[in-house]
Order: sequence, then structure tokens, then C-alpha cells
Amino acid sequence: MRAVSLPLHQFARYAEIYLQTQNGERDRKQRAIVESLRVACRSYNRVVLRLRAQAEAEARAAMNSRDAPKSPTSPTSPRVPPSSRAVNNTAAPSKKAFSRSSSRAPSPTSTFSRSQNGHARAPSLPGQSSTSPSVNGMGPTVGSTFNSPLFRIRRAPLLQVFVPSPEGDWLSDTSVLECEKELKRAGVLHLLRPGDVVWDTAVGDEANVGRMLWDGSYLIDLDYTYSRVGDLPKYLPTLAFPPSYFHRVVRTMGSGNPVCYIDVAPWGEEIAANLQLLQDPSAHASSAKSLMSYTYTLSDRPQGGHHMVVRWVHRSSFTIRPSSSGKPIRLSVPRDVGPGPGPGGAWFIDPGWFGTVIIEAEGTNEGLADLQARCQGAFPPRAVGAAANLSPERSAREQEQRNVFRILREKSRPGEIWIRTVTHKERLLPP
Repeated sequence: MRAVSLPLHQFARYAEIYLQTQNGERDRKQRAIVESLRVACRSYNRVVLRLRAQAEAEARAAMNSRDAPKSPTSPTSPRVPPSSRAVNNTAAPSKKAFSRSSSRAPSPTSTFSRSQNGHARAPSLPGQSSTSPSVNGMGPTVGSTFNSPLFRIRRAPLLQVFVPSPEGDWLSDTSVLECEKELKRAGVLHLLRPGDVVWDTAVGDEANVGRMLWDGSYLIDLDYTYSRVGDLPKYLPTLAFPPSYFHRVVRTMGSGNPVCYIDVAPWGEEIAANLQLLQDPSAHASSAKSLMSYTYTLSDRPQGGHHMVVRWVHRSSFTIRPSSSGKPIRLSVPRDVGPGPGPGGAWFIDPGWFGTVIIEAEGTNEGLADLQARCQGAFPPRAVGAAANLSPERSAREQEQRNVFRILREKSRPGEIWIRTVTHKERLLPP
């Protein structure tokens, strides 16, 4: 496939040559090259989506074969006389009866979900299954042997189109519509799902340039409110996708902690009950000095000395539990969110979020007030003063701000997801 064998920077080079040449001076060879790149991207998309269908089919088959009850007369288990079975029942338990402890290092800061040997693990929840299916793909799979460099299961596919943009890196409305037409020409529109990432390879491979997301009906741009390279837009509910769904597909800058949008109000009572004010021992672990079980950060002063800084955080947690009936949990989304992949356009919580979610906020009065506002009524009312008389537009903006968090990847693990509140001080664009 040309879309795989051709280096990615060559797409942008051919597009630049094509755009620099006047329309009347473009020869047949240039037009043929551009058309061949478009055809290559269409073929690439068909292959990637076919790989996704194959991976999910293999995962379902592996899940069904593991969950299916084994018959004593099946070919894989030899037939044993009843007397022999009675003797075997008194024998020592098999190796499968013992669980091997996790080889991963314990969480340095968490006191949640600790097993007896000190290693973090996912909490045991009623009705939770490690292979429960997800609306946006498969649930956590065990036993699947699928392996491909073009697609990873429970990750967003990166589809490609080739649309030279006369406006430069920022695609115009005309270019975005042309990208949608390319997907239609490839015959993959009916295979797209909300959250699929589409990349216009003609504009280059720097950061997230040319990358858009399919919301179920249209291609939408990334959000640049809190990042110069773009984050996930607010129109896609974060809880509907696995926590690592967009990892390395939508790139993040700085610490690599992506922005997410979560309404924590349904778990407000639990957050209020578990709230604590703590000193963060992992604020600057690489350059910290421990004294009396507290960690202090040493910072240089202009006079050549040092002063010690302690970081305080408000920390709480809540648990997302699967339903006792085994049915997916429906998400409540704003009206401006597009239709979901579920029946009737519904959105459901992905099983990857089942477990403990640890939430952090600044260890200040402002940070506490922000966290309390996000829980909407779970805390006693505070004196609001003049801020109570807000215009409808400003009230809507503040409500939207309450749903903004960052996923802390360096602390998160399966069954224990860490998030941090994002305040208006981190905004790069004016409200």
C-alpha cells in the first residue's frame, strides 16, 4: 500500500508543490500524483476499518470461548469415571486456584484499592467483568492474539485523507467538507464511529495539525482552549471512551495529561464524604527532601540559599460501578452533543472507567470552592455574594468550566484513574 510505504512527510511535500503551481500550469503528472495519493488514503482507511472489525471479532470469539461452560465430555477434557472423579476431588487444588501477585510497582501516592501485598489492583465490584463489551469497541480483552501496527484494539483509529489546503495548516470549512467527501468516496462513512480520528496528511505531521474527530455526523476540530496543540472537544463525552482511547493518536503537550470533560455531579455525595486535605508527597519527587514523612521542595533563591515549599491538595474519590443487571450505564449529555453509537443515539459509560476515580483539586480555598461547585449541591451552600446574579451566557460558561479535568497518566492504572481539576487560570483563549 502506498499510504503505508510512502514516508508521511512526502504527502505534505507533494501537496506543497501542487499548491505552489498555478492551476493552468499543473501538468498531467502532478494531477496524477495527487489523485494517486487520494486513492491510497481511501484504500488505507478501508484496510484500517477492516482490521478494527477483525480485531473486535477475534476479541468476541476469545471472550465467548473463555466464558462458555466446558462440558465434561468435550474433546479437550478426557472422560473420567465417577470413582476417579471422587478421588480427584480430594487432591490438592490446581495451580489455577492461586492468583499470582501483580509484577507492577505499587502506586507511590494512592491509598485506594490496595491488596494485601501492597500492589494496586482494580476493586472487585458486583457484576464487573474484565471482558464486558463497550459501545465504542470491545471491553478489556483477554486472550486475543490480534496484532497490527495499523490498529490497536480499544484505541482510536487514525484515518487518513489527502486534501491540499490553500489556507495552510488551519483547514477552512471548504477543506473540511472535502475531507468528509473523501471519506464518502472511500465508502467508509457507514463504518465510522464517534471518536474516530481523521488526519489530512497534506498539511503535515506536526503536533495535531490536520487532525479532526468524527462526532457521529460531521468532522469537528480539536479544542484549543487549554492547549496550543489541541485537545479533545467538549462535544464528545469522555466517559464514553476508554481512558487511553486517544493516547498517541491525539497528541498532548507538556506533561502529556490530556484534557477531558466529566460531569461528577452524580457522584457528588461520595466525593463529599471522601474529601481530604493532604500534602502531596509526589509534587517534585525527583528534587525533594523528606523530613518527618513530609516532602519539601528545595528551590534556589537569588541570594544563593534555599527555601522549602509544600504542596497541598484536596483529594477525594468516587467509584463507577457497573449496573447489577449487566446493562450499559447511560450517560446524560448536553443537547449540543451529537448522537452516540447506542440505540437511539444514546451514550454509555465505557467499562474501562469501572473502578475508583481519584479526583484532585488545588489545596486552597478557591480550589475547594471549585470542587464543591462541580458536585452541585453535595456540599453545604456557600456565601456567593454578587456572583449569584449571573447572566445566562456566563452561567452556561461556568457550568461548562466545571466539567473540565485532566487525566493524570503517570498515576493512573486499570481500575484506578486519577483526574485533576482544570481552572480558568489554565485557559489560553478568552471566554
